[in-house]
Amino acid sequence: MRRIVAASLLLLHAPAFAQAQTAPFDMSGERPPGASVTPRLTTPTPSPAPAPAPVTPPVSVIPAPATPAAPAPVPPAIAVQSQPTAPALQPAAAANTAAPPRSGDVRRYVVPFSKLGLGGEYDRRSWSVYLTPEQAAAKASFTFAYQNAIVVAPEASSLTVYLNNRPIGQQRVGSPDGPSAVTFEVPPGLLQPGANLVTFEAAQRHRTDCSIQSTYELWSNIDPSGTYLNFAGTDAALPAGADAIRAIGVDGAGKTEFDIVVPALEQPGTTRPLLRLAQGLSVLSSMPNQIFALSTTSLPAAGPGKLSVLVGTAAELRPIFPGLPPGAESAALATFVTDPRSGSPVLLISGPSWQAVSSAIDTIVSPTDRSSNVRRDVLTTERWSAPNAPLVFSDTNIALSQLGVKTTEFSGRRLRTSFHIAVPADFYANAYGEAKVLLDAAYTDNVLPGSHIDIYVNDNIASTVPITATSGGILRHLPIRVTMRHFKPGLNSVAIEAILMTKDDAACAPGATAGATPRFALFDTSELHIPDFARVGQRPNLAAMAGTAYPYGRATEPTPLFIDRIDADTLSAAATLLGQMAITAGHPIAVETVASPNMIGDRDAIFIGSISQMPATALSQTNISTASQASWRPVTDAQAAVVDTGTAFEEWNSKVSGGVLRSRVTAFREWLSRNFDISRSSLQFVPGAEEIFTPPNAATLLVAQGSSPAGMGSWTVVTAPSAKDLREGLQVLTAQLNWPQISGHITTYSGKTGKIEAVPVTRFDFVPSMPWSIANYRLIAANWLSTNILSYAFLLVLFVLLIGVTTSSMLKRLGRSK
Repeated sequence: MRRIVAASLLLLHAPAFAQAQTAPFDMSGERPPGASVTPRLTTPTPSPAPAPAPVTPPVSVIPAPATPAAPAPVPPAIAVQSQPTAPALQPAAAANTAAPPRSGDVRRYVVPFSKLGLGGEYDRRSWSVYLTPEQAAAKASFTFAYQNAIVVAPEASSLTVYLNNRPIGQQRVGSPDGPSAVTFEVPPGLLQPGANLVTFEAAQRHRTDCSIQSTYELWSNIDPSGTYLNFAGTDAALPAGADAIRAIGVDGAGKTEFDIVVPALEQPGTTRPLLRLAQGLSVLSSMPNQIFALSTTSLPAAGPGKLSVLVGTAAELRPIFPGLPPGAESAALATFVTDPRSGSPVLLISGPSWQAVSSAIDTIVSPTDRSSNVRRDVLTTERWSAPNAPLVFSDTNIALSQLGVKTTEFSGRRLRTSFHIAVPADFYANAYGEAKVLLDAAYTDNVLPGSHIDIYVNDNIASTVPITATSGGILRHLPIRVTMRHFKPGLNSVAIEAILMTKDDAACAPGATAGATPRFALFDTSELHIPDFARVGQRPNLAAMAGTAYPYGRATEPTPLFIDRIDADTLSAAATLLGQMAITAGHPIAVETVASPNMIGDRDAIFIGSISQMPATALSQTNISTASQASWRPVTDAQAAVVDTGTAFEEWNSKVSGGVLRSRVTAFREWLSRNFDISRSSLQFVPGAEEIFTPPNAATLLVAQGSSPAGMGSWTVVTAPSAKDLREGLQVLTAQLNWPQISGHITTYSGKTGKIEAVPVTRFDFVPSMPWSIANYRLIAANWLSTNILSYAFLLVLFVLLIGVTTSSMLKRLGRSK
């Protein structure tokens, strides 16, 4: 009898023993030893998650009409913001912090910026968020936290949130005292696997002022750490193959981090596949603020916007990850496993040898490869600015509707809308070219003369058109000439701003600031016309490297990469830099590591490392003083203040006799440059030689570009006083807001001040990029002569004299002589 009772108790407790065991890793990549396999990215089989305990919902949900049950009680600090249909204006939210996620829920931060501000009377920002099929199918809510200027009138101002071009809710702007959290329920079926468009639209009016100047005081700041999609259930957290890389997202500060753990990091043979992996992950995710952290120790802590990656042979990884799938010992393996400490997914890349590891890396990266001969139609920007920017190579007309601009009827005083356009790396029309905006718009008779429409290119005003009619009007493809001097290779921002003045605004009667009658309309049938422009590469040109990774993105052979030493900081910096370049190039850039400049020859090359270990040849070719290898040291707080030579010179210049006269001459030069684009460099017959550059001690990172010794290749040097400065500097410089500021032939960054400065190019070489044609060479000559006006004047005089001499000679022969 005792034996029967004991057996019964054992059978009753068997399920508990089974649940106590660790869930097995995915074995889908495992094959019998010796079998020929092609490694593939797989997903682990998840263990069943316990049902979440019931909790009080953070917001109330408006019940569907078919179920007349009473809604759940709402906590007093949370606003009711659930609207599956067209939104109506809702009262301001009262919560000061976002509600914590429910047990078992998954939170996805969605703002890909460290700061998101919506300014003026009208502003609209759109970008896409990549979701896995599990996330798209889950029940979801959208929460955002915001704070606005105290002068914003809440009764006439609103924030509207769109998902996939459908409004999910609207909120009155009424949180001047501190951040407020607002939550909207996402209608079922609205989200989709893959890219989902998120749009914030702000309509804001001033409380008391009706002037144009007052519109610059209006702002609403969206807090990235309080803005997220919340998915119910644990299934939304599970990886789904390559979707887990594309859906990595961002953290609460808008950053994306790949933590790559490689026990054999310092072995020379591992550098090339690791850098290829970093570039592939960058292109797959396409996030704007990516950083890479390489290490040799244990897995770092998991978190939003992070993906941990284990890379190495089975023997190297087993001490770090004891639960390694047995398949890694026999064949190349690329799969997702679960970190037993945190339960987060980890990308595992392994095999019996590093050759097998490289093969596994190729299974992840190869879908992103693209031949350099295949021309791109767009630059990928949708993860931070949707839609993707079209890449224009020749005479083109593009409707603003294709650039994300919506037809807008506007009742305020200043309307501004912007879009992005891209030009190739060999763009050369910054001195003579003109684009056109063919504007479709309308304005009422209330708009007074003195109003105007301005066009901005990369935040520089490029054209102004005054409004002179007093009876209103409809503009149909009104041509507005836009100088192309502010265009640059790669991505360019173009903004249309309408400044509107009326008699009502001058009177500014009570309630006039909240006018609802439209006075201006901008139609999305407007077009941007880009004419044919000169196409020839220039060396050096850091703006082209930042814009499209030129010339490395066009290389047909692996690019030589010199790394001074193989350590975690230097390799992390190299991975972050090459990852950003891969995004701008549209594909991973093949590299080969070299130990000496003598092995490079006359090819395009990249040098990265600390200044003390940088080859003197590379510094000389990029016009960097070789003495800076010993003198360039960043200023610390403990050091005495370093006197700035330029500032001291100006101070002494004002003390000596003639200082006032010199200051007036300097002011006159600045006036000529500002109003007529005439500078000392333009008053030269030929460009002067580059001056040797010595990095100031305030700088902590330097990027420079020059020619190879024989002048047939481009050498780019990325250096800093130390490997730590190099890593930290590139993490900042590669951010989406800072990367476009790289230009000239030298760019420096100061970690102490956060300032980015560029040294313009004085002399450059042309690099042919197109087949020979008279039309292209004519455009090249026109731009060069427009830049060097003295040479143009000299050739013009020479041409006139030649015509005169020729005419005189012909008249002597053909005319009658006495």
